[in-house]
Amino acid sequence: MRVLAAMSGGVDSAVAAARMVDAGHDVTGVHLALSSNPKSFRTGARGCCTLEDSRDARRAADVLNIPFYVWDLAERFRADVVDDFVAEYAAGRTPNPCLRCNEKIKFAAVLDRALALGFDAVCTGHYARVVDGPDGRELHRAVDPEKDQSYVLGVLTAAQLAHAMFPLGDTEKTDVRVEAERRGLAVARKPDSHDICFIADGDTAGFLRGQLGEAPGEVVDTSGEVVGSHDGTYGFTIGQRKGLRIGTPAPDGRPRYVLDISPVDRTVTVGAREELAVDELVGVSPRWCGPAPDGVVECAAQFRAHGEAVPARADVSDEILTVRFSVPQEGVAPGQAIVLYDGDRVIGSATIDRTSARAASPA
Repeated sequence: MRVLAAMSGGVDSAVAAARMVDAGHDVTGVHLALSSNPKSFRTGARGCCTLEDSRDARRAADVLNIPFYVWDLAERFRADVVDDFVAEYAAGRTPNPCLRCNEKIKFAAVLDRALALGFDAVCTGHYARVVDGPDGRELHRAVDPEKDQSYVLGVLTAAQLAHAMFPLGDTEKTDVRVEAERRGLAVARKPDSHDICFIADGDTAGFLRGQLGEAPGEVVDTSGEVVGSHDGTYGFTIGQRKGLRIGTPAPDGRPRYVLDISPVDRTVTVGAREELAVDELVGVSPRWCGPAPDGVVECAAQFRAHGEAVPARADVSDEILTVRFSVPQEGVAPGQAIVLYDGDRVIGSATIDRTSARAASPA
């Protein structure tokens, strides 16, 4: 097979490419230039879009003796990921840019170009598994639960999975570093990228302030009493506890959490933790990693990249996904992805549009 290996400059993608070479595939490495003005070095840049990363990817390709190219996707990345991220926060939602990047860039723009160039598959260093099932290829969790990235891949369709390869899905991260060292890859001890790749210093609120400007407003409690102020609703997410700038303590002295964000009137509502609990959500724009479910299905649902999947029932009707949790959940925010699992298998995902709590639900 002709395999295009997406090489970020990190240890995972380098070892993934190496395994494809060992498997006898005709491998070509490609580094995605996603920033129009990348930082020169990782110092102060916490993501995977620096010039240093590009050079590390090229050196790894040289060790593996495979062709290597850099594809400039900065304009597409800005439009589909960065601008979407800013717009979602401006609307009071909490997006996950990694999912959007996988959906729009790595397994849309890159995969489409790869297939047009005659490649059979795209390989990445994600920790997940693709398994042949009765209805085609299935997406499953990785063997290493601490590194599992199936959540951020839950946006992939069956057609995309047919051309996706994740060679690290059956491996522990510590073993990957040992393997990289054995192979003579200089990235063996390189720190993992973290946070949001296009926010170099990790200051999300500062980045959004620079994009959207200050939009001061009030922090209120559930009775409408003003208890603080803020510089922009984009600096908050549902369930947030720290950095609320509340000047008036709660009557019971307990911490308060963000319950609602209203960009229209620039209001952030806070309240007690138990008021965060929801037992139902509605998701839109569902994407299925195989055949779409028919009617109500018992499943597990995960709404954070590093959260746990919890028992739920999902009802699919007219491209609308309704998920009811067996036990009320906290911190479920519009804009997040809800990913459904059947055991280790990913069923599919949707974007959370709204949440609710039935009156009969326990606190």
